[in-house]
Amino acid sequence: MAEGDFDLPGKTRELVTPLLDSTQWNGFEFRDGDVVVNTYGKSGTTWTQAILVQLLHGAPEAPRVNNICRWIDCGFGQEGRLEAVAAQTHRRVLKSHLPIDAMGISPKAKYVHVSRDGRDVAWSTHNHLFNSVDGFYEMLNSSPSAAGLPLERPTEDLRAYFHDWLDTSSFMGAEFFDVTRGWWEARALPNVFLLHFQNLKDDLAGQVRRLAEFLDIDLDADLLRKVLEHVSFDHMKKHADTMFPDLPLKAGGRDFINKGTNGRWRDTLTPEDNARYEARALAELGEDCAHWVATGEMR
Repeated sequence: MAEGDFDLPGKTRELVTPLLDSTQWNGFEFRDGDVVVNTYGKSGTTWTQAILVQLLHGAPEAPRVNNICRWIDCGFGQEGRLEAVAAQTHRRVLKSHLPIDAMGISPKAKYVHVSRDGRDVAWSTHNHLFNSVDGFYEMLNSSPSAAGLPLERPTEDLRAYFHDWLDTSSFMGAEFFDVTRGWWEARALPNVFLLHFQNLKDDLAGQVRRLAEFLDIDLDADLLRKVLEHVSFDHMKKHADTMFPDLPLKAGGRDFINKGTNGRWRDTLTPEDNARYEARALAELGEDCAHWVATGEMR
């Protein structure tokens, strides 16, 4: 497909794991104006979804974000999901954790890819997996796509987990550097927008304005004020059980909205650990992309 002078990448492979199922996009009926939030998990997905819900729905105080923004390629609990999305009459926000070549790009949709330093991703992933209820692992391991690769609760040792993560970086079945590289390479497309977790931390108002402009959303001062209030971590943590209910975590939404901070790995990883990660990032992503993933700065 092409949009203007731009060739839009199509789907070239399927990726099916206990957590991901790229076949759910096959034949998906996009509408003009659809927004797809794509990330490698634990990179700022839910924060970005919450911002978009605020912008598109008039800044409600505590919306049920995951009901409004459905995870299309989720590998479990698929019954009724696509029907629920088809029944939505408002501008839709869809979620994906897939590499770009496992989903392709529709000219009807706009895509927001969110990234974060891989070390921060690993720390956030550990919190999520370590605090998941036992039934979560039982459900995933009962999937036919889990054969021979049982998922287990990670060790409590964060440094040991980091090295396990770096060896594969694929708790979902997708690989961190693969997901990141593909979307970075598509960054010049007119319907692709790159967002970084650190920039959300440093300049939330500025990033909300950029998102609104990309999505052609009118944003006045009053709406901006409400959005910023309702997507603060304090607000989302306070309303976590309303905004993010029914999650397979020991403390529900309160475990899901955890720290919202970067750099917690600095007190744990050794210089050798960091050098290993940085060398891998440089080799996998190239200098400019590796710099962006580490800092949020494009050059």
